[in-house]
Amino acid sequence: MTELNPSQTPMFRRGFRLQWEEKQNSHVILYPEGVAKLNDSAAAILQLVDGKRTLGDIINDLCARFPQATGIGDDVTEFFGQAYRQKWIIFRE
Repeated sequence: MTELNPSQTPMFRRGFRLQWEEKQNSHVILYPEGVAKLNDSAAAILQLVDGKRTLGDIINDLCARFPQATGIGDDVTEFFGQAYRQKWIIFRE
């Protein structure tokens, strides 16, 4: 994958989904090979993945929700790079 840009749209890969898991008291990514428990930041980011919002839209939304936080754009972009490498998500141009 080349460098991410704000116009790309993240989507969950086929067979992957975000879900609240009561027993773990957290959001998780469910996928064919297992489950990954998410921290609150990862869950807040992935809850915005709907196949319609671009990376830029997601960053703008999070900046508006957390105006006191700095570096959100870089953190979110880095997170999506990791989520892509983990094969949780794909990107549509």
